[in-house]
Amino acid sequence: MTELIGGYFTSHVPAIGGAIAKGMQNEPYWKPFFDGFPPIRKWLGEKKPDVAIVFYNDHGLNFFLDKMPTFAVGAAHEYRNADEGWGLPVYKSFRGDPALSWHIIETLVASEFDVTTCQEMLVDHAMSIPFELAWPDVAEWPVRIVPIAINTVQHPLPSAKRCLALGRAVNKALTSWKSDDRIVVIGTGGLSHQLDGPRAGFINKEYDRFCLDNLAANPDALTKDS
Repeated sequence: MTELIGGYFTSHVPAIGGAIAKGMQNEPYWKPFFDGFPPIRKWLGEKKPDVAIVFYNDHGLNFFLDKMPTFAVGAAHEYRNADEGWGLPVYKSFRGDPALSWHIIETLVASEFDVTTCQEMLVDHAMSIPFELAWPDVAEWPVRIVPIAINTVQHPLPSAKRCLALGRAVNKALTSWKSDDRIVVIGTGGLSHQLDGPRAGFINKEYDRFCLDNLAANPDALTKDS
């Protein structure tokens, strides 16, 4: 039967990809960040997942401000990376899992989520950087993926409560999926920073700790402000 092994979350800012490309992982500015990943790599090496469900946001390769779905699910056989103009290398392509994608899509629609379905989809640094952090120096990615894009760019944005409901509906799909797959969930985004507005550039450590403490233990607590 399907085994949901767990998940991990990471920022995906393009500067991380630049640091990897330039071999800056041990420089004082970057070392504390990169030092957090050996335990994740060890855990993934032990669990050996077959599929990754990736919650992320698109940065203009598929959607733009004039056409921005609230939630979109990939259902492709392959997902290619493309040049975004950040000076990052073009990363390896990803293998898809269309059968699982369609099972998730059908479960979401039955759960009253009217998702956009993408049978062709490019993926950007938001997808590739978390994989470079988790599986560095591999010839090809060891897992198939199902990408789930969430609008974090163009108003109106989905609330945290709605995103949590989406996650629970995806969990319903995964627990009803009949296979021998081991599945990992990956969350990737800013996690805490504000991109624009009066709080841009400031880190709220107290709120960050609150989020980290409750992300798994009490996710409903994270929805009270949104």
